[in-house]
Amino acid sequence: MKDQFFYIADALAASLHAGETLLASFHGERSDFVRFNHAKVRQAGSVEQRYVTLRLVRSRRQASASVAVAGDGFNELKQTLLRLRDALASLPEDPWLLINETPQSGASERRGRIAPAQEIVDVVTGKAAALDLVGFYAGGTICRGFANSLGQRNWHEVDSFNFDWSLYREADRAVKTGYAGFEWDDTQFAAKLETAKEQLSLLNGPRRGIEPGEYRAYLAPRAMEDLVGLLSWGGFSARSRATKQSPLLRMQEGERLSEKVSIAESTAEGVAPGFQCDGFVKPAGISLIAAGTLDEALVSPRSAKEYGLATNAAGAGEMPESLDMAAGELPASEALAGLDRGLYVSNLWYLNFSDRPAGRITGMTRFATFWVEGGRVLAPVSPMRFDDSIYRMLGGNLLALTREREFLLDPSTYDERSTASARLPGALLRGLRFTL
Repeated sequence: MKDQFFYIADALAASLHAGETLLASFHGERSDFVRFNHAKVRQAGSVEQRYVTLRLVRSRRQASASVAVAGDGFNELKQTLLRLRDALASLPEDPWLLINETPQSGASERRGRIAPAQEIVDVVTGKAAALDLVGFYAGGTICRGFANSLGQRNWHEVDSFNFDWSLYREADRAVKTGYAGFEWDDTQFAAKLETAKEQLSLLNGPRRGIEPGEYRAYLAPRAMEDLVGLLSWGGFSARSRATKQSPLLRMQEGERLSEKVSIAESTAEGVAPGFQCDGFVKPAGISLIAAGTLDEALVSPRSAKEYGLATNAAGAGEMPESLDMAAGELPASEALAGLDRGLYVSNLWYLNFSDRPAGRITGMTRFATFWVEGGRVLAPVSPMRFDDSIYRMLGGNLLALTREREFLLDPSTYDERSTASARLPGALLRGLRFTL
């Protein structure tokens, strides 16, 4: 894929007119997909796809188009370039256009051990034969590339997998979990499956009703993913800060979270490429929150141009793509003992801001939420709604973060496999407010 893409980029660059700059981006993958239901294969297949996006820039005007490439694709892309040239004449100038004009070439290839799909099917159906396992596996090689007519060439290729699944009992009782990474390990999968089975067995008894109020709580890493994921919608964006639309607005004005909280964009440890479509190269890491204090923002080239900032190669949405939250000191095996009496929350859903400027969030518990007493699970709990401030949850009420963290890949496969990821600990809270 790499050689073909760079060959096409060279050929197209040679056909440019004076004053034109061409930027080309490549998205490709070779992936296996397997859908499971009742621990049996319901659908399986493989996909190899390649897309090239061309952007033609001239006199501060730009036009772009994406093409699905079959064969060498050169003729179709050449015709696309001609159509972009015709379109530029009728387009206005773009005041916030900013592209990298200093070539920064590089390549990164991260090889993993991705088991053949048939091997994974055999392991899953064998170990989960007596369970109602529902899930979706996606694994293989993801490729990203960038080239421009100024001579810059970037390539990113990574092997990864994500198995997102639930164990279902009855009605709305289920345990949601998953396994993601760069090297499939049967032993690790078996351990995760065993933990999910144990939680499923805890759903057997009658549910305990909990009155609205404030309760001590433990948020497992997947619940933290839901929480921090919502904050990522504007919380670390330079544009949101400049327009006062950030859900962390109070942190801009000096309010702090717990000093236990440090969050970074860790491109070097994630799946996402270290470059973006304007040609800018990302640093290995960007500190977003340091020991509870708001730190750097994610600055896209357009925001840099509009607000007079230096870009750090963030994407147009200015959201973390390789989010990394620092670990704490609480062993995960001692989380229930540390909770003592309260709610164990495995995941959250339907999150939204109830007061965005104040950083207040509402949402629901869902799968595998338990009432705990004396460090022991006593009963499953019906879905509940919480409404609380991030400054309480990750501020004054944060007692501890777990020493162990979980690597979580975005399971989205719409159009293509997502490269977004998060590495998160669990969090022990002194109190979480539940409204119903």
